Amino acid sequence: MSQTMDTHIFGGTGHEPRRPLWRAIGRGLKSRCPQCGEGALFASYAKSVDACSTCGEAMHHHRADDLPAYLNVFIVGHVVVAGFLMVERVADWPSWLHFAVWIPLTLILAFALIPPIKGAVIGLQWANRMHGFGGTEDGVADPDIDPAQHG
Repeated sequence: MSQTMDTHIFGGTGHEPRRPLWRAIGRGLKSRCPQCGEGALFASYAKSVDACSTCGEAMHHHRADDLPAYLNVFIVGHVVVAGFLMVERVADWPSWLHFAVWIPLTLILAFALIPPIKGAVIGLQWANRMHGFGGTEDGVADPDIDPAQHG
């Protein structure tokens, strides 16, 4: 039984050369331009630049939206809960000590991971030519159907 699978193209025409996915994600993790790896990816804490100052690659259209926050909660939650459970297994800390350790650790990890995770998501979008998700409406699949009637 033979099946053919079409290549899924996120952006572009499909005739552009492939972009290196893991290199782009790695550069994003370092808060660097996914194209050249030299220019800064962020103008401030988590605000991406409009374009790379080194190579000029446009970054204004990459919107990471909620994915970095979801990944941040996932990672920090697993690290903190695993740490808490391991400490509970081997030590008998009083409640005040748990509060003094886990609340600051949670906040520090959460704020420290936002820029690298957002950079990695922007690198992922850049490598797959996913040029953001805002500003344009999807076209109507069937022009004979009135979208106002069918939502």
